[in-house]
Amino acid sequence: MGWLIWTGAGVTLLGLAGLVACIVAVTRARRAGLDDATLRAKLQRVIAWNLGALLLSAIGLMMVVVGIVLG
Repeated sequence: MGWLIWTGAGVTLLGLAGLVACIVAVTRARRAGLDDATLRAKLQRVIAWNLGALLLSAIGLMMVVVGIVLG
């Protein structure tokens, strides 16, 4: 089950990279000085990506736990 642990770790790192990308996108949007409506629309798109990255990270962690339990 070592392959499941390493695959899960890779998936978790992809999710973590997505979360970091969301943080960078929000920081850039806030510093851009956009008006309220434009900023709100951009943040709503980033929230969708944020939830997807969080889900990906959680699935990766579940894969690691299952690999440890079965290994």
